[in-house]
Order: sequence, then structure tokens, then C-alpha cells
Amino acid sequence: MSSSGGKVFTLEEVAKHTSKDDCWLVIGGKVYNVTKFLDDHPGGDDVLLSSTAKDATDDFEDVGHSTTARAMMDEYYVGEIDATTIPTKVKYTPPKQPHYNQDKTPEFVIKILQFLVPLAILGLAVAVRIYTKADSV
Repeated sequence: MSSSGGKVFTLEEVAKHTSKDDCWLVIGGKVYNVTKFLDDHPGGDDVLLSSTAKDATDDFEDVGHSTTARAMMDEYYVGEIDATTIPTKVKYTPPKQPHYNQDKTPEFVIKILQFLVPLAILGLAVAVRIYTKADSV
């Protein structure tokens, strides 16, 4: 049993309650039956329904609920969650990429040429224009 004296649920048991007619949430290690609160939730029932079948603590904390909202939670409390049944979060680690020197890659040479070739053509066109104009005067 838990220190709060409530029933202890597994995440699998809580995950059976994910509908508008039967909605349970896990927040801060506690299980809440929020079915009766769905219609009154200021953010709408979809917000609560999307947080079912998982640990919704982060979702709840990210919103920044008031002390009044936190006090209201007591009336929906049904028990504790068995923390060993909640999957541990794995921090994403990007794969190791080999370091390369951008200045020596063929892509860099292509980018330089894409800039320099049009510039050279423009310079040539201006030079031809100046040369032909000087002859016609």
C-alpha cells in the first residue's frame, strides 16, 4: 500500500480508462478519475483525454495550473500509481556524426562556383558593353 492509504494501480490498469465516459490520469504519482471534470475543464476534454494511459505529470506541470486547480484534484483522487509500471523515459541522443571540414568538401566548391560563375558572366557583359559603347562614340 502507499503512504496515502489509497489503492495502488499499475499503468496497465489506468490505461483501461481512456474515454469520455471513463477517464483516469496519472499526475505526480497519483491516479485521478477526472471523468466528471471533463466537461468543466477550461482547456476542453481533448486535453485531458490526450494525457491518458501515460504519466501526465509533465503535461500538467507545463500548463502551470493554479493552486485552486491543484486543490480541486483531491476530489478526483482514486489511488497511487505503481511507479515500476511506468516506462522510463529515454533521453534522445543524436547519432555520432563524423567531423568534416566544410572548406574541403565538393559541395563547398559547387557553392562557390554557383556564386562566382554568374558574377564572372555579369562582369564580362559589363566589360563588353563598355568596350562596344566606346567604339561607337
